[in-house]
Amino acid sequence: MSFEKIIVLDDEMIIRKSLETHLRRKHYIVATASRIAEAEALLAKDQFDLIFVDMRLPDGEGTELLERLAEMPEAPLVVVITGYGTIEGAVECMRKGAFDYVVKPCSMDEIEVILKKAEAYSQLVKVNRYFSNEQTTTTDIIGNSPVMRHLRTMIKKVAATEATVLVTGENGTGKELVAGELYRASPRAGQPFIKVNCAAISETLIESEFFGHEKGAFTGANQRREGRFELANNGTILLDEIGEIPPRLQAKLLRVLQEREFERVGGNRTIKVDVRVLATTNRNLLKEVEKGNFREDLYYRLNVFPIEVPPLRERGEDIAQIAQAFLDRFSRKHGHKKAATFSKATLDLIMRHNWPGNVRELQNTIERAVILCDDGEPVQPYMLGLIKVPITAMNIPFEEEAPAKPAAPSHVPTAPTPAPEDSEGDVAEDAADEPAPFVLPEADAAPISTLTPDGKVKTLEELEKEHILGVLRQQGWRRNEAADILGISSRTLRNKITQYREEGVEIP
Repeated sequence: MSFEKIIVLDDEMIIRKSLETHLRRKHYIVATASRIAEAEALLAKDQFDLIFVDMRLPDGEGTELLERLAEMPEAPLVVVITGYGTIEGAVECMRKGAFDYVVKPCSMDEIEVILKKAEAYSQLVKVNRYFSNEQTTTTDIIGNSPVMRHLRTMIKKVAATEATVLVTGENGTGKELVAGELYRASPRAGQPFIKVNCAAISETLIESEFFGHEKGAFTGANQRREGRFELANNGTILLDEIGEIPPRLQAKLLRVLQEREFERVGGNRTIKVDVRVLATTNRNLLKEVEKGNFREDLYYRLNVFPIEVPPLRERGEDIAQIAQAFLDRFSRKHGHKKAATFSKATLDLIMRHNWPGNVRELQNTIERAVILCDDGEPVQPYMLGLIKVPITAMNIPFEEEAPAKPAAPSHVPTAPTPAPEDSEGDVAEDAADEPAPFVLPEADAAPISTLTPDGKVKTLEELEKEHILGVLRQQGWRRNEAADILGISSRTLRNKITQYREEGVEIP
């Protein structure tokens, strides 16, 4: 991440001109000033990365400007230049916020060293600011099944290279963990690792997130902002869910992958970066290419070294190991003094389940079970929520509460009529064992069952599909209203509808 704009503030013309000439040769944009007032006028009109400040100026001391710069939200780094070099003066300048200090006459070699230090420091500050806003957790890849041993071999082979890697696999398989392992095992492990979730950024902002923007590039762009590629300079960038990138941005991304250069939004200066690219996707990008949704040349540029992460159902004995790791983690997280354990029946159910949501589904299932489980007690099968169990069969203590008798709203269904009693006062055999499920009055569909007609447990994907189609039907197929109720974006709902149509579902 190199500097672009520099101010030279010095009342000696020879120093101003010599510094300006040298910096322009290095392709910096340079502005000069001989007074503090001139420098302040420049700072008010534009954003600068660095300012060289003479200590003694016609309209004041350079330290006065230092104090004012400290109050600016995006202040440039300050390098003090003076002909009166003392240790006390250097300490005073550093205390007031100067980045460095040079004594006249200074050589251009000294200036070069300062510029390199300042650029490295500036990138460190911005990368740290990025990480402070990110919630990152590091988790090891668990498992020793044959497919996982093969996966580790592939990671080890490609990690040491500079090759672009495309990590594919179903949702929840751990593609981001694989990308993290590639980064940690690479020669760039000590450099920035910047992640971009392409699916979570709106189409209007994604270009700015990738490449940054200049001040005034669009409404709300009050300051110049570096993009993720710039933050990742000399390091690694992860393009998570690369298949979600809109077509208009794919050509620009292709150029970055080929030439390692780009322009910020609203800018005309070409910025070069040295960055390794990792990408993940749960889509079949070749099919997306055939449909015209993804550029063929971009696909082949990304697919230098493909790695496929196996689904959890293919990992056999790894499932129990991963489940135990989650059990230990969530026992600590939720304050259990004794680590929870699995009953034999629970472990059998975990091993038999198909896990359509893969490791993410397993993780959420185990956390739910730990919350339901008492401290030190084994996890029972019903706690996993994978099978339908009558509430009376769940050994959960309920606190007795005084019966409340609120006035029932007119739109809420009344309780079902009690079943008739026989001559001995027992409830008739054909009476329902459980209360009737609550159904929204305006919905014309029956409540979703977790079981198929032949008694098998439906997969998470099947339940999701039924729920989404039910809400769409209830809302008269209005996408925006349905997306609001489902708590997902319109774009995600549109992708789901496309998927269901391909599966043969008729949707208006």
